[in-house]
Amino acid sequence: MTYPETLDFLYSQLPAWHRIGKAAYKNDLHNTLLLDEHFDHPHRKYTTIHVAGTNGKGSVSHMIASVLQEAGYKTGLYTSPHLKDFRERIRINGEMISEGAVVRFVSENKDVIEVLKPSFFEMTVALAFEYFASEEVDIAVIEVGLGGRLDSTNIINPVLSVITNIGHDHMDLLGDTIGKVAAEKAGIIKKLIPVVVSESDRLTKDIFLSKAKECMSTVSFADERFECLPEINFNLEGERKFEIRDKAEDLNYEGYTPLGGDYQAKNIQAVFSVFRMLKEKIDISDPVILRGIRKVVSNTGLMGRWQVLGTRPFIVCDTGHNREGLEYVLNQINRIEVSNKHIVVGFVNDKDLGSVLPLFPRNGKYYFTKASVPRALNEEVLKSEAGKYGLTGSCYPDVRSAFLAAKENASESDLIFIGGSTFVVAEVV
Repeated sequence: MTYPETLDFLYSQLPAWHRIGKAAYKNDLHNTLLLDEHFDHPHRKYTTIHVAGTNGKGSVSHMIASVLQEAGYKTGLYTSPHLKDFRERIRINGEMISEGAVVRFVSENKDVIEVLKPSFFEMTVALAFEYFASEEVDIAVIEVGLGGRLDSTNIINPVLSVITNIGHDHMDLLGDTIGKVAAEKAGIIKKLIPVVVSESDRLTKDIFLSKAKECMSTVSFADERFECLPEINFNLEGERKFEIRDKAEDLNYEGYTPLGGDYQAKNIQAVFSVFRMLKEKIDISDPVILRGIRKVVSNTGLMGRWQVLGTRPFIVCDTGHNREGLEYVLNQINRIEVSNKHIVVGFVNDKDLGSVLPLFPRNGKYYFTKASVPRALNEEVLKSEAGKYGLTGSCYPDVRSAFLAAKENASESDLIFIGGSTFVVAEVV
C-alpha cells in the first residue's frame, strides 16, 4: 500500500476518536495487552515518562521531550491528536516517523489488525512503542490519550508519572465530577514510581495523595515547590519572558518561552518539578531545562498553543476546548487592547456548549463555522446556541471561508482569534 492508502485503511477499518468520538472509546486494555504481547513488549526496552491531565499534558510532554533532547538523549515523543499530519503523533528528536515506517508497520501486521480489530488509538500506540524500540531511543515521553487508568498507554512502567490540570472534559466517560475525573487520571500512578502533580487543588489533592500512598509512591505538587511568573506586558510577536522561583532551594531563574499563553506558567512549574524529581536518575542542569523550554517549538514541532499567525491584525489560535482551557485563553484575549475582536469558532457535536459559550466576549464579531470532520457541530446550530448568550455573527460552511471573512473584515488594529476545537485550529495552522 502507499501511504495515503495506508491511512485510508486505518481510518476506514478502525474506530477513531477524532472522527466519531466516544463510540471509538474502549474502556479496557484487552486489545492493547494482546498487541503488546504480539510485539514482545517493546516499551520495556527504553525508559519512559508518562503524562496525563485534562489541560496542559501536550505542552508539558513537548517541553519535557525538548529538555531531554537538549541534554543529549535520543528522545521519543508520543502525543495525540495530530493537527495536520498523522505522523505528528510519533517523533524522535522532533522528527516525525517516516511514511515508509507507517506503511511497513501496517502492511506487516495487517493480519493481526484485522483479527483483533483494535481502535485507531490502540493501533497507533502499538506503532509508537514498536517504532521507539526499533530506533533504540534512550527515553520516550508518552502522553495519555484520554483519562489514564484505562488508556492504551497505561501498560508502561515509567520512571515518572506526571498529572497536569484536571478539568471538565469527557465527563460522560470519565465521571460526572472533578473528583471522579481525577481518580481516572490517578490511574497512571504505579507502585513505587514517583509522581508529579501540577496543581494542589482542594478538590483533587487528597485523591492523588491517597493513590500515591496506596502505591507507596512519592508525590510532588509542582505549585508547592515552584512559582512561575510570566511577563505581564509581553511582546505579542515573539518570546515571552518568565521568572521561576524554586521555593525549596530559594533560587530564582529567568527564562523565555515561545508559548505565549498565560496557562503555560503552570506547565513550566510542572516541567521544573519533573526534573527535580528525576535528579537522581536523570540529572539535567537548570540552564539545560531553560534552554529546552525556550526551544520547545523548534525541537518538537509543537503547534496550536497560543500560536501567533499574524500581527497586523494580531491573529492567534489555540486548541483549548474545555471550560478551564478556554477560560485562560479568553481572559488573555480580553486583556489585549485592540479596536475590534473577530472570533472564528467551531465545536464538536458532543460539546457541552452551556459550559463554554458564556466565557466568550459579547463585544466580539463571530464567524460560526465547522471543521471538516464528522464530529463537527453544524454552524447554524452553533449560531443559534450562541445567540442565547449574546454572541452574534454570521455562519460559514468551512473554516477556511470563515477565516478569510475575518481577515477581510479586520483592520490592522484588530484581533482575530481562531478556536473552540482542535479540529478548527488544525485547518488554519
